[in-house]
Formats: sequence, C-alpha cells, structure tokens
Amino acid sequence: MLELKNIYKYYNPGTLNEMCLFQDYSLTVEDGQFVSVVGSNGSGKTSMLNIICGSIPIESGSIVLDGEDITKEKEFRRNQRIGRVYQNPAMGTCPSMTILENMSLADNKGKRYGLGRGTNKARISHYQELLRPLNLGLEDKMDVKVGSLSGGQRQAMALLMSTMTPIEFLVLDEHTAALDPKTAEIIMELTDKIVREKKLTTIMVTHNLRYAVEYGDRLVMMHQGENVIDCAGAEKQAVSIDDILVKFNEISIECGN
Repeated sequence: MLELKNIYKYYNPGTLNEMCLFQDYSLTVEDGQFVSVVGSNGSGKTSMLNIICGSIPIESGSIVLDGEDITKEKEFRRNQRIGRVYQNPAMGTCPSMTILENMSLADNKGKRYGLGRGTNKARISHYQELLRPLNLGLEDKMDVKVGSLSGGQRQAMALLMSTMTPIEFLVLDEHTAALDPKTAEIIMELTDKIVREKKLTTIMVTHNLRYAVEYGDRLVMMHQGENVIDCAGAEKQAVSIDDILVKFNEISIECGN
C-alpha cells in the first residue's frame, strides 16, 4: 500500500513566484489497485508521481510504502522498489546499447555487478521468451541497438524492463502520449496484461480519457493539487468520458476560461 500523508509542496519558495501546489494533500493506494489519474496541465499529476518516486522533495508530509516511511529515501533507492515508465520512450532505455544489454541492465537492477560481465549469455533465451509475447519481433533482434527501434518498440521494452525485477509499485507517466494511436493501443493492452498477471499496484497518469475510463479499477481527477473526482469499483465502472468532460467544463468555467 502507498500512502501520501499531508503533503505540502511549494515551487520557487521565498520568491515572488512562490506557488503552493499541494496543501495538506493525502492519497492512499491499496495493494493491487490500478489507479488512472487525469487532470488539466498544472493540476499536479506529474508532480505527484515525482514526489512518489523521489524526483522532487516536499516541504512537509510523509510518503509511506508498505508501512515503511520513504520520505527521505533517495530516488535511486526508491527505484529498486518502484518501476517507472516515462512519456518519452527514450527515457526508459539506453539507445546506444543493444536489446540484450538493455535487458541485462534491467535484469540486474539493484544487484552488485563487481568485475563480472554485464551480460549473461545464459539468460538470452529467457529474455527472448519475455520479448516474444510482445509480437514485435524483438526476440530476433537481440544484437540490434535500441536507438534504431521505433518509439512503440522502445516503449514496450521500457514497460517490460521496468517490471522484470520484483517491484512494489508501478508508475506510468503518460506512457502512451508520444505514440501513434495504433501503437498506443498495443502498449495499453500490454500494460493491462502485465499489471494483471503480476498483480502490480499501479498509478497511471494519462490525458486519454478513454484509457482512464476503460483501464484500472479506480479513477482520480486532479485540479490545483486536489482530487476533485475519486471513484473506485462499481462507481468507477459507471463513470463515462462525458462525466469527466462535464467536470472539466465546470472547472474551466470556475477558472474563467
């Protein structure tokens, strides 16, 4: 279970441009829950993910993962327990390295390398078996540099690599936004498959309202650092894209847009 407790986050503190994004913000994500998060630009979606992953500090409050306070834990430490897939496919893989080398890096996440080889040829068949269900032909390109792959192929690899080692939480930061519609559908189907099979506790930020409605068992809509919609289970299943659009319009009117 993930808990954000009474989070306060300021940007540009002590300056004329000081802005309080989160003021006493709290969120609890239960084990095995798949949460879809929507909201306008500046609503706090990505900042929330950065706070969870330790990419940005907070002024006060606490982050608790499976009962352990990780508020002061460094980002690289949290990465051993949290998998993250970014919007840009280039951020989840190393373009100058081969598919085999990338898979080996992910396979050895959190382990000590010492002076041994970074790649283990005995694991090649295992990596190929992991890649084969993607139906992208990557299992036959183990010696190809990842930088030569398409954005969809790289994002599929990034998703797979982020979940190769045991993790407690999966963070998806608009991971289909940079892809064409057809490829985005493939990545979302793969995401749903991996989350279900591995029973991963997941939070997904997306601007695609259909994905937010169709995937996951909880939906959160954020605005100015607050949750203005938070529904799960049957209530979430009853939510439609039109319902979310109505809320977007209400907020737009309140803001004078």
